[in-house]
Amino acid sequence: MSRAVTTPAGGRRVEVGAQVVYDGRTWQVTGLVDSVVRLAAEDGATASVLAARLVADPGFDVVGEAMPPVPSQALFETVPLKEQERALAWLRHIREVESGRAGGPGGSEVVRPEYDPQRFTLAEREQAKAQELAALGWTKVSRTTVQRMRLVYRQEGLWGLVDKRTRRTASPTGRTDQRVVAAVLEALRQRRGRTRGTVKQVIECAEQILADAHGPGRVPVPARSSLYRLVHTLADPAERPGQAARTAPGPARSPAPAPALRPGERVHIAAARLGVQAVGDDGRPLAVAVTAALDGATGCVLACVLHPHDTLAELPVLLAEMAVPHPLRTGWPTAVELAHTSVPPPRLLSLKARLEAAATRAAAVPETLVLDRTATATPAFLTVCEHLGISLEHAPPRRPGTKPAAARTLHALGALFARHTATSATGSAAFPGDGARTGTSGAYGSVPQLQDLLDEWITAVWHHRPQEGLRHPVLPRAGLTPHEMWGVLLGTAGYVPLPLTGADFAELLPVCWTAVTELGIRLNHRIYDHPCLDEHRGHPSPTGARDGKWEIHHHPYDPRQIFIRLPDGRLHEVPWIHRDHATRPFAETARRLTGQAIARRDGRPGHDVDPPAAPGRLQPAAGAARGPAVGRVEAAVLPRAAAGPATADRDAGRVPQAGAAAVSVWPGGDSPDEAEGAAVPAHEGTGTGGFVVYDAWQEAEQW
Repeated sequence: MSRAVTTPAGGRRVEVGAQVVYDGRTWQVTGLVDSVVRLAAEDGATASVLAARLVADPGFDVVGEAMPPVPSQALFETVPLKEQERALAWLRHIREVESGRAGGPGGSEVVRPEYDPQRFTLAEREQAKAQELAALGWTKVSRTTVQRMRLVYRQEGLWGLVDKRTRRTASPTGRTDQRVVAAVLEALRQRRGRTRGTVKQVIECAEQILADAHGPGRVPVPARSSLYRLVHTLADPAERPGQAARTAPGPARSPAPAPALRPGERVHIAAARLGVQAVGDDGRPLAVAVTAALDGATGCVLACVLHPHDTLAELPVLLAEMAVPHPLRTGWPTAVELAHTSVPPPRLLSLKARLEAAATRAAAVPETLVLDRTATATPAFLTVCEHLGISLEHAPPRRPGTKPAAARTLHALGALFARHTATSATGSAAFPGDGARTGTSGAYGSVPQLQDLLDEWITAVWHHRPQEGLRHPVLPRAGLTPHEMWGVLLGTAGYVPLPLTGADFAELLPVCWTAVTELGIRLNHRIYDHPCLDEHRGHPSPTGARDGKWEIHHHPYDPRQIFIRLPDGRLHEVPWIHRDHATRPFAETARRLTGQAIARRDGRPGHDVDPPAAPGRLQPAAGAARGPAVGRVEAAVLPRAAAGPATADRDAGRVPQAGAAAVSVWPGGDSPDEAEGAAVPAHEGTGTGGFVVYDAWQEAEQW
C-alpha cells in the first residue's frame, strides 16, 4: 500500500493509501481524480477535497511521517573556517561513498573503481574510504567513523558533519568559579539603585562577600582584568557601573532538457522589468522589477516577488514564497484584511473570496530549479536545497525553448498587470495620473501594496486565463489555463506535492545579524518590538558569534515583521511597531504629502498647481466666512482644464463669491515674486479658467 514518502526529489508526497489528518479527523486517501482528493474515515464517512485546500489546512498532517525541519542557514556560518572546510571535505567523501562521484549523483566526475556502486557494496566502499583517509593522514578514521558520519549527514545535513565541540554554546562567564560569579551578582544587586559607582567598587564589594561567606583567601579570585570583564558581562546593560545606560565563454551546448510532465518537476526562475513605478521609502519614484518562479509543466506562478529594478531577488525569498502557501504564513490573513479595509482602488475579489482563492493557489517544493547565469546560489541556499531534495540547474545559453520561454511569459504577465493598474481605478490617489500632485509621476504606491495587488491579480486573473503554451501532448489543440493544467497533471501524476509549513517560511528567509536594544530591533530605519524581547534587551546572543548579535530572518521586500531566534532555538515573530496603522485608511494621503514635501525640497516639479499663462494675481475677495469659526479655511484651489476666456473679475485679479472668503495663492511658485504675471483662476460658476475656487462645505456635503 502506498503512503506518504520522503524522496530525494521534491520532498514529501501523499499517495493513495496514506493516512492524513484533515479537519480534526483521520482519513485515508482512497483516490485522486484531477485535483480532487478522495478521503474515507474509519466510521464510513467519505469526503472529496481539493488537493491545494487539503495541504493548506492548518491541522493537516501525514500519519506516521515526519518532515525533517529546514536546516538553519546561519548556524554553519558561526562555525570557525577550519571546521567549515573539514565538514565540506567530509561531504565530498560521503557523496563518493554513496554515489561513486564526489559531486553527488549526476556529477561529471569519473567513478573510481573502488567506489563503483555496481561492483562493491556500501560496506566495502566505506572500508575503502577509511583506508584512503588514513593514507592521507587523517587520524582515528575507521569504517565505523565513515558510516557514522554518513548516517548523521542523512539526519542533520551539512550541520551534522561539524565537530560537536564547536557546536557547544559558549558560557558568558567562561571557566570562572561559580562562587565568584555569585559574589559579583550579589554585589551588583546590592548597588542597584544607588548613585552610580565604579567597577572597582563592585569588585571590592564582591571580594568582601567572598571573605564573609567562605573565609579570607579560601576562594581563588581571578586577575583584576578578568574581574573587570566579568563585571561588564554580568551587569545589566541599562545600569553598567561607571557609565550611563546605553540606552568566461559559454560551455558546449548540451542536449535539450526533457519536458516537464509533473507539477513542480521543473520550475524556471525569470526576471523582467515591470511597467509600473512604486513610491520608495524616501518618497521618490522607484522603478520596480518582478522575479517569478514559473512551473514548467502547468504555467502556474508559484512565486512572484517585486523588488527594485537595480537589484536581484534573493533565491531564499523565492523558495519561501513558492514552498509555503499564503494562508499558512504568520500574519498573512490579518495583513490582507487591513489591505482591503484601506482606501485602495477597486478590488478584483472580496475579502472572503480572496482568502478562499489563496487556499487553492498552487504551492509546492520544486524538484528542479532552473536558474539563469546571473543568479547566485550561496552555500547556505545550496544546503537547504540539498536537504529538501531540490536540484539546481543553470539554463543553457543561446538555446531557445528553455529560459527564453519563461522570460517571454513573464514579460507578458508584467505587461498585462501594468495595463490593469493603469485602467482599473483612474483618478485614485494611488494610481498613475496623480503624479502631478505627488511629485512621483506614474508611481503607484509602496512596494508591499503593489505586491499585494499583484498577488491578487495573479490569483484571480492570470491563473484563469487560457495560454497558448499550455497544451497537453495528448490534446495539442486545447489551450488550458494554469489552474486547469495544474488539476489535469495532478490527476495524471498520481500524487500531490506537499508544501512546507508556516514555521519553515521564516526559516527560509534571508539572515542578518543585529543587536537587541532597549527600543527593540532596528532594521532598515524601522523599529521592531515585541514582549518576547524583554529579557534579552541589551544582552548579547548566547551563540557567542557575530560579536554577540542576534540572528534575524527578514523578508527584504515586506517590512511588516521580522523573526528572531531566541535561546529556545525557535524563530519568534517581531512586528514592526507601525505595522497596524501604516496600512489604515488615508495612509496614502500621508505618503502623497510626503512626496510633495520632498519634491519641493529637491526643487523638482511636484507642486499642487501648474503656472498659468495669463498675467494677474489672485487677491483676497470680500465676503463673510461661512460659519462662526475663526481662522477656518473655507476655499481650496484645485487644477481644472482651461476651456474658455477669462472673465472680467478674473482679469481684475478678484473672484467674487457670496458667503465665502477666498484664499490667496501664487500659482507660479512659492512666493508672490515668482508668480508675477500669473493668471487668476475663475470660480466654477463664473467661467472655465485654468483653476477653480470651490466651496469646501459644498464638497463635504456631496460626500
